Amino acid sequence: MCLQNGYKVEFPIVADPKRELIQQLNMVDPNEKDAQGNQVPSRALHIVGPDKKIKLSFLYPASVGRNMDEVVRVLDALHKSAKHKVATPANWKPGDPVMISPSVSNEAAKQMFPQGYKSTHLASNKDYLRFTHV
Repeated sequence: MCLQNGYKVEFPIVADPKRELIQQLNMVDPNEKDAQGNQVPSRALHIVGPDKKIKLSFLYPASVGRNMDEVVRVLDALHKSAKHKVATPANWKPGDPVMISPSVSNEAAKQMFPQGYKSTHLASNKDYLRFTHV
């Protein structure tokens, strides 16, 4: 599909003029109505992975704008975790360290992350909270 100004959209765009799909998926804001009294759509975003499973679902009320910086941040985190067996900590931003999955042994971590990693000291003396950059 080609839009104005020559931009090409390479994903399907769904039209729902009868509002059937948004009702079925409960993507309506119960508190917001248009001039005809119809519930307006919520601001919904679903990210589906290559395995066709939902990886993320944001649902904002119609009266609240989306934070596109957060959407981009989450996409980056999802890509990193899928590719490198890592997790992103709370408030993570691109460029910050990521956590190596506890399922990765120290020996495997040395192979997977040749740039190294740092372990955080825990009272249990277990060495599973490891941070690296990818």
